[in-house]
Amino acid sequence: METKLNSLNIIDDLVINPQFNKSKIKKLLDELSQETYAGPLSKYLFAAARFVREKSYGHNVFLRGLIEFTNYCKNDCYYCGIRCSNHKATRYRLSLEEILLSCEIGYKNNLRTFVLQGGEDMYFSDDKMIQIIKEIKNKYPECAITLSIGEKTKASYQKYFDAGADRYLLRHETANISHYQKLHPAKMDLNNRLNCLKNLKDIGYQVGAGMMIGSPYQTLDNLLNDLEFLSDFRPHMIGTGPFIPHEQTPFKDKTAGSVDLTLVILAIIRLLLPKVLLPATTALATLAPNGTIKGLEAGANVIMPNISPLNIRSLYTLYNNKKITDGESLEGIIKLTNALQEHGYHVTSGRGDSLMS
Repeated sequence: METKLNSLNIIDDLVINPQFNKSKIKKLLDELSQETYAGPLSKYLFAAARFVREKSYGHNVFLRGLIEFTNYCKNDCYYCGIRCSNHKATRYRLSLEEILLSCEIGYKNNLRTFVLQGGEDMYFSDDKMIQIIKEIKNKYPECAITLSIGEKTKASYQKYFDAGADRYLLRHETANISHYQKLHPAKMDLNNRLNCLKNLKDIGYQVGAGMMIGSPYQTLDNLLNDLEFLSDFRPHMIGTGPFIPHEQTPFKDKTAGSVDLTLVILAIIRLLLPKVLLPATTALATLAPNGTIKGLEAGANVIMPNISPLNIRSLYTLYNNKKITDGESLEGIIKLTNALQEHGYHVTSGRGDSLMS
């Protein structure tokens, strides 16, 4: 009883004073693990996360239109289904016209942020990306453009920003070098990735970081390192979802991450960074019935309907059994909006910028 009371106090203290303390967070996670992340203490944590989120964002949920415009990638990350060594992948690239059509569909469905996501595809040079960004911005000047295209030079990031890009998502994956090396080939470097995040922030982007929960070889200390990094770096957005294996990767036989632990980490992130934008990810929806709602109940406030052309969605497979919906259609957006309203949430139009300073 005393241990549980202390854990309740830790949660209460985080609500009042959102500061990372490794020993306290470890104690909280230890106690939560004893109830397999799904008992009364977890429910108390989720309630606290909702309380903190609502102080800044109310019951608002922000929708982002996700456009997966290329599944080519020069990298060979051990967990990713579009890794360059996956010769069974059917590769594709969207044309400028297809990207603009996706934006048009999103705009007609009241989406005011477009997320251009793809592998590190050298075909899309800086000049090509600048053309895409400028075309979208010219057609939809009130909309935000988010890029998620991996590690680039600071000069490239600056060009995209000057062309009109507003945000950039680059998951750090793990803040521990040893763990990073177990997830990536030797030529990939955690320090370079972290430097990219710093460059993006220095340029003026709203920046997103994040990690998988339950990735192979991940330890509790790794997760604590991630939470400490996020608390120090203070990104505007944090994307975190459960690891899901892909059949054409070295990790094909690894166990998927825990949905319940993912929800707990989402809630702790919300307490540590009250004003951060926090998506309920597709991976969460893939592993859990009502995973999107569960993510919101744990403190998330962003959903990214996929507005890519329907015929290519099954080809952008970072992991097995990716959840594919009709989110691009008017009926799909209405269905999502109604489901959120039934749970007390309000889907907002507008860009939905982060309140993080």
